Amino acid sequence: MAGKGQLIVIGCGIQLGRHISERGVSEIDRADTVLVLADPFAFDWIAERRPDAINLTEDYDDRIDRRVTYRRMVERIVTPVLAGRRVCAVFYGHPGVFAQVPHAAIEQVRSAGLPARMEPGISAEACLYADLGLDPGERGVQSIEATRFLAYRHDLDPTALVLLWQVALAGNLACVGFEPDPKRLQLLVDKLSGWYALYTPVILYEAAQLPIEDFRAEQMALADLPTARYKEYTTLVIPPAHEAERDEHWIEALEALESTSTS
Repeated sequence: MAGKGQLIVIGCGIQLGRHISERGVSEIDRADTVLVLADPFAFDWIAERRPDAINLTEDYDDRIDRRVTYRRMVERIVTPVLAGRRVCAVFYGHPGVFAQVPHAAIEQVRSAGLPARMEPGISAEACLYADLGLDPGERGVQSIEATRFLAYRHDLDPTALVLLWQVALAGNLACVGFEPDPKRLQLLVDKLSGWYALYTPVILYEAAQLPIEDFRAEQMALADLPTARYKEYTTLVIPPAHEAERDEHWIEALEALESTSTS
């Protein structure tokens, strides 16, 4: 007889053999059902431990709206939980970062009165900071999905680091296919030119998935983005274009407060 169902969502990191936590491995081993949405190398590694692992990437179809695919994935994760099984869903990188399916699955399971939790993983953003030697605490950071940036009104801060995710799919409102479109990428450049000069140096970043690979950090001018090469997970990195202005009013207020407290 099945017990009380539960869902554990884990992140396998970017380089699975190096990045997955011991707790994540334990959850994979203990689960009644294991579902995986990750790169082929990660899936093969998990399948060696769990030959019954279900590969969710098989649900992708270039001809179908990805939002429909995501709903199908959520259903495949939640259904065995509702049937009383302990389910471990494994996702590439950090399962809560730029990932709709894990959050939706957890919400549905909790709404059904069953336990669900998420274990963090090493994200592409964490790798980016390490590989490029950038500290988001130094100048601040804005992190936005590229299509959302195009479709909504966002005020960028050129004095801070800006990260645009899934830039290859920028402007793909239909959510069909994974190929970059130079025309849509030109619209991205046009919008970014409201804050940056076309000659502004930017970086296309891709974390290394295998220990034998190097990460990609290709620098180019903003204007060259439409003709660049992309993978579906390429990230656009725009370093701070200039220093922020000192806010003398608040600096004076802080200095006055400090002098009062020491007198």
